[in-house]
Amino acid sequence: MSARMHLSDAHGPQQRDGGGQAERYAVAAEVLGLLADRTRLALLEHLAGGEADVTTLTEACGVARPSVSQHLARLRLADLVTTRKEGRRVIYALRHGHIRRLVDEALRSADHRLGDLPPHD
Repeated sequence: MSARMHLSDAHGPQQRDGGGQAERYAVAAEVLGLLADRTRLALLEHLAGGEADVTTLTEACGVARPSVSQHLARLRLADLVTTRKEGRRVIYALRHGHIRRLVDEALRSADHRLGDLPPHD
């Protein structure tokens, strides 16, 4: 994982100078790279439906708890998910709707490819 895993610049102005544009592409590539993992994609899809704790996510994704915890740590470090404490449980949620929409579009694209559906805009 890159030491530059801070995605706060993704919320900055849409127009950037040439140098800022390169940084914008680098941050976007980091986000897409994090989505390019089956377990993280499954976790994010589940979190798109609402908050969940590690136990719920482990059951929903069918992946071992230590693996789920490690993937959630990466997503948290990248600032794609938030956490809050509820007693002894840690509750995870998506940081913002941009990630929800990225996950949804990636999965819809997969549905088109797997279902041999016609292309559309």
